[in-house]
Parts: sequence; structure tokens; C-alpha cells
Amino acid sequence: MSIMSSKNWWDRFLFRDKGIVPGKRLLISFGIVSLILIILGSLTDLSWGFILFINLFFLGLSLLDFFYLPRQRDIKVSRVFPDTMERRQDYLIDIKIHNQSLYDAYVTLIDGLEQSFTRPFPLEVTARSKEITSIRYKTRAQIRGRYKINACFIRYKSQIGLWQKQMRVDFDEYVKVIPDLTETKQYLNDAQRYLLYKGLKIRKFHSGAGEFAQIRNYVVGDDPRMINWRQTAKLREVMTNEYEPEHGKHVTLLIDCGRMMGAEWRDTNRLERSIEAILTVAAAALENGDYVSVIAFSKDVQVYVPARKGVDHLQTILDEIYHLEVEPVESNYAYAFSYLETKQNKRSLYMLFSDVRTFLIEESTLMYLERIRRRHLFLIIGIEDHHLLETIKRPIHHVENAMLKSTAQQQILLKQKEKRKWENRGLLMVETKAEKLAATAVSYYIDLLNRHVV
Repeated sequence: MSIMSSKNWWDRFLFRDKGIVPGKRLLISFGIVSLILIILGSLTDLSWGFILFINLFFLGLSLLDFFYLPRQRDIKVSRVFPDTMERRQDYLIDIKIHNQSLYDAYVTLIDGLEQSFTRPFPLEVTARSKEITSIRYKTRAQIRGRYKINACFIRYKSQIGLWQKQMRVDFDEYVKVIPDLTETKQYLNDAQRYLLYKGLKIRKFHSGAGEFAQIRNYVVGDDPRMINWRQTAKLREVMTNEYEPEHGKHVTLLIDCGRMMGAEWRDTNRLERSIEAILTVAAAALENGDYVSVIAFSKDVQVYVPARKGVDHLQTILDEIYHLEVEPVESNYAYAFSYLETKQNKRSLYMLFSDVRTFLIEESTLMYLERIRRRHLFLIIGIEDHHLLETIKRPIHHVENAMLKSTAQQQILLKQKEKRKWENRGLLMVETKAEKLAATAVSYYIDLLNRHVV
């Protein structure tokens, strides 16, 4: 019983429970009074009973502060929290405090966010009598997933500030932290500008393959034969005709969630970048009228999203993969491919986001893919090993440097040799920088469709 009682008192002082706690002013004042009395007691004949009486009298006098403290039922709190948050994006949270009492309250607030959110607490605000006071703060989520944002913890005091009341306001709210959709939005807003900004060769859907769509500004890489000379002369800038591409192709996006996808890159990892890239490719394919399916796997299949068309399907994909995490196991590529064979009957473009080096080690999987490529087009796309590349670029100052650099060069040469071997058998393999993964994947998707190999 004593242990539970101590825990409840500790929770109160840690801002986690309802109750009343002394304020800083009371603690400082009481300490000063006690110190003066002790000094006087040592210099004079003051009895300890008298000192104790004065201390108790001082504490009793401090209770007058409660007449100016609003009652807990007079403090109403509401909070506006988004249902969905993108990872690493700032969001503004609005909390409203309605003080229905006759006295002002000086409020200190801590919101019950998970540790993976930025927590700019405590927040302080003055809640005026008979008014609604708004307090706002910015937060961002670092880790994807579904979180319960349940409680808001509040302490408030009067103008005297000797005692503080504290209360816990419970909310039954959930928030989904989804991947960063910045690149997906950039592509949907302006595909050509997005690819150009990423510094890639601008690959566009071939013109003339479908019905006329629109007249737009000519950009580098457009077919000169499609220039609309009449509009060019009229507007005094080069304009080109744009046609709808062929629709109805099947695109299957595979996400490797195995151990190697947890390799860190700056403040993120390979899986995070791969999920963002997959959503961008899915947006491009769905906007183009193609069918898109998604499979996420490690040791076994974690998520499978059947093929559908239409931009609305992007939300379905997002809902299914936003919570994916790296699994501490080796990926079973053969199982994932055999699973897909039971689901995908039509010829499809397989785009696997994985670690190329790990994939090349799986000799049995590569042999298995030779059968798959007879019906489907296969592309594996991964992130460059920046640690190896940085090791190669380092100047040699001593023997250890030379050995590390030599080992790194051997690993890269071996990987390039294996890549050429399997590319000669019809398997496409691409490695790119992490920040260009999404743009590179979209560019290759467009290029493969333009070459009519799907």
C-alpha cells in the first residue's frame, strides 16, 4: 500500500496525475522563513515548538491562495489534432483552454505525445477569466505508425502562485504517421519539373500513342515533330502538342523489408526511401492509367495489395504500407516471387526495391528469376552504398587506409561483374543515390513503357 501511495505522489510531481502541488514561490518562501527561524533559534532561546508553530501558521496562511485558484471543473480543455501526419513534416496543434471561473489562471501545459514526436514542452499561457485562450505548438513525427494521443496534462496557479492545481484531460484520439509524400506531390503537380529538378534525363511518355490531351510549353527532351507552330507564333514561345499515352499496363512494386533495408543513411534508412519511391512510382503509373499492385516481404509476405487502376488506388496502397518496418531476418526472394506467380497472371513490370548487393548473393533466386523474365519484365533498383564510395574517395595516409580502400574497390568491382552477368541475361539492375531514388525509379518506368517492352 505504501509503495502505491508513493508512486501516486511521485506521478503528481512528475506532471502525470491529478492533485495539488506546492508552487516555487511557496517552497522558496517556506525555505527562507524556516532558515531565519533556525538562525534565530540558534542565537536566542526560541524553542523548537515555537519554530514549528510559526511554520505551520505560515503554511496555513498560504492556503488563502486557494480562494483565487479556479476549480478544476471551471477549466475546460479541447484539442485539435490531425488524423494523419506525414513523417518529418511540421504540424500545428491547437489547444483551447476555457476558463469559466472569476479569476485568471497561469497555465503550464504538457501534451501526451509519444517520444518519437518532437515535444516543445512545457508551454505556458495566461487563461483570462471568462475567456477562451488558444495555445499552439509545432510538432513532427519521426517514425511511421499508428499512435494514440490520449492525455493532456495541465498545471495552473493564481496570481499569488503559492499552490498549483494539476489536472489530466483524457482524449481518445489516434494519428497515423505516414511516409513523407513530398516527392509524390511534386511529381503529381508537375512531372517534368520534378524530374528536371532532380537532375535526371527527362523521360516523358511517348507522344502520339493516344488521343490528343493538351498544348503545353516545350521542354528539353520533347519530340520536335510535335511542336505546334501556330500556337508558337501566336504566343511567341515554343509550344508542343501532348497526347495521351497507352494505358492499361500492369506494374508490380516489390518492397524488401529484410535486415539489410535497415542500413542507415543520414537520418533515415533504405526502407524509408524505398517506401517514398514506391508511392511516387505508384502515383505516376496510376495517373497514367496503369494497373498497380504492391507486395511487401521479408521472410514471408507481409502485405499484398491487388492490382487496381485509378488515382484513388494510391490511398489504398498508402493505408496498407505506411506501417511497414524493417524485419531482423534475411529476405526470402524466392517465396515472394512464387507468391506473386499465384496472383499475377498478366505480363507485368516487376520493380523490386532492395539492396542490390544482397540480391546478387542469392544465386538460387537469380536462377529462379530466369523463369519469371520469360513472362515479365524485371527491374531491381537500390541505393548506392555510400560508405563504400566514401572509402574509395578518401586519400591514403597510412597502411590501414590503403587496405580499406583496396577492399572497398574489390567489393565494387565484384558487384559490377555480377551485375553485368545478370544484365546480359535480361535482368535490369540500377543503383542510385538515396535522394534520387524516387526520381530514378519514375524515369526508368516511363522509359520502359516508351520502349514498349512491357
